Amino acid sequence: MTPEDLKIRGLEKELQFSASRSTGAGGQNVNKVNTKVELRFSVISTLIFSDEEKELIINKLKNRLNNDGELVLVSQEARSQLANKLAVIEKFYRLLASALTLPLPRKETRPTKASKLKRLESKKFRSTVKKFRRSDRITGEE
Repeated sequence: MTPEDLKIRGLEKELQFSASRSTGAGGQNVNKVNTKVELRFSVISTLIFSDEEKELIINKLKNRLNNDGELVLVSQEARSQLANKLAVIEKFYRLLASALTLPLPRKETRPTKASKLKRLESKKFRSTVKKFRRSDRITGEE
């Protein structure tokens, strides 16, 4: 699933935003303007996703969810609130799209002839190395 597929579903009406003062560089602007944007999305109470999709999101993003089942994302890179809001929305869509994308099943393949030969050569080499380490080589007995 791509972020564009999610944008079509109309998730914006369920997003909650709050702004606060950002930290870091920015001079006096940091002290007086609320540019940091926090996005909250309740995965549990959303009506847009099916139960299977909710389970998938909860399992994949369990470390990012709070105790209330909310996904909380923050952006404070830009010096304007609008730029941070757009950045956090984009981050939200990318995160959900990656959580809803199922991995492709692995196709089983047979080892190539070259890989088999390489494995056998390395086994022979290890065998000779270990043969020369034996204690009976030191004493001269066989």
